[in-house]
Amino acid sequence: MSMLRLAIVGLGKIARDQHLPAVAGLPSIAIAAVVSRNARLDGVPCFETLDELFASDVAVDAVALCTPPQVRRAQAALALAAGKHVMLEKPPGATVSELAPLIAAARDKGLTLFATWHSRFAPAVDPARAFLAAHRPLSVRIDWREDVRVWHPGQDWIFEAGGLGVFDPGINALSILTRILPRPVFLQGAGLAFPANRAAPIAAELDLADEAGLPIRAEFDFLQTGPQSWDMRMETEGGTLMLSAGGAKLTHDGRPLVDEAEAEYPALYRRFVDLVGRRESDVDLTPLQLVADAFLLGQRRSVEAFTW
Repeated sequence: MSMLRLAIVGLGKIARDQHLPAVAGLPSIAIAAVVSRNARLDGVPCFETLDELFASDVAVDAVALCTPPQVRRAQAALALAAGKHVMLEKPPGATVSELAPLIAAARDKGLTLFATWHSRFAPAVDPARAFLAAHRPLSVRIDWREDVRVWHPGQDWIFEAGGLGVFDPGINALSILTRILPRPVFLQGAGLAFPANRAAPIAAELDLADEAGLPIRAEFDFLQTGPQSWDMRMETEGGTLMLSAGGAKLTHDGRPLVDEAEAEYPALYRRFVDLVGRRESDVDLTPLQLVADAFLLGQRRSVEAFTW
């Protein structure tokens, strides 16, 4: 396949920190355009809307949607209708049900739709999966705590309906969990803390299990100060497995197994290029379904109003 010509849609923090460097390091894909109402990229044609891009003479083969999840469904539908392959940042949408028509549209047109779960591409995730396939897990404890003011400064959309609040980072943990465990998991109960002035939670506690009754406890916090925590501790028949740094590090009974630099987004784009070359899609909705279940079953409590 010739070089994939990509349009980045939404030139915010995630696009600048992750997508642009990842694409720049790969010979099989190049940024041909940017779509953003508020930002520009030197040397690249920029448009305010997808309609403007598609009406222009700038040729693109695919779009990467790095916009807030509330607007991605409409953008993805427009891109697929225009014959473009689509990469969806995580979470793939604001709701589960809005993804089915997009999956069908991509299938009918022979296009690629890729719902990215970047944390699954962290270097320790597949080694953890292999270990758990050989050593029965006995319990899982997840602590995912970060500072929203650092990672989403001033971004009010994340606390609006569909923005997911603390589940924006928490869904990364769920994407890893559903990748590494041998059996599917389901939600048993949840507690959600909503700021008095916001429509999405700022903290959450989840109790999950698999069909064999494996106890799984997850705690998410969006107001962590100091060191940030993205850890998963698994007691197994073969000892204690600790996945930390969001999936970059893995230890077994304190002995290092994996300790590598982050390389998630280059791997995401290699996967996307491969899918496009084969005209296949990859849309796993399991992590988003677990979040939807948490909103459905969760006991809500109000906490102090949040301001930036």
